[in-house]
Amino acid sequence: MKLMKNLTAVAVATLLSTAAFADGILVQDPYVRVSRPNAPTAAAFMTLVNESDSDDRLIEARSEIAKKVELHTHVDQGGGVMAMTQIEGGIPLAAGHTHALARGGDHVMMMGLNQPLAQGDEVTVTLVFEKAGEVEVTIPVDNERKAEGAGHGAMDHSQMDHSQMDHGAEKTD
Repeated sequence: MKLMKNLTAVAVATLLSTAAFADGILVQDPYVRVSRPNAPTAAAFMTLVNESDSDDRLIEARSEIAKKVELHTHVDQGGGVMAMTQIEGGIPLAAGHTHALARGGDHVMMMGLNQPLAQGDEVTVTLVFEKAGEVEVTIPVDNERKAEGAGHGAMDHSQMDHSQMDHGAEKTD
């Protein structure tokens, strides 16, 4: 009986951590964080798994929650200075490999939010892959999640002040 409960718990956890599947691409454990209450930006993180036999590429992300959505990464400018920049050409995803969109690294950046996001809200994001096509993912807002790992890869993106960063978004008065 205990084994059955454990297997059921594992099955439920697996289903909950799997947000979407599109033509060989699996999206796992997605979540969104905002930098502060009423922030104009948010970032989405997740793990992309290419279960197909061919390479693919995440080329775009879209969401009605923001005026602008881009694929971003952090680049070391030297001297301990990190800069966030748009990823040109998309994010490659080799056949049979996994790519983490994680704090301090690659992520989906949503700029000019149309509404405030709070813990427990959900955001719909469409990920566009070069070969697999579009996959719509419903992503929970989780501002309480701790950064995984250590060092640069574990940078807490939620604590960054994006108000001074030029994301190319339209300025409003």
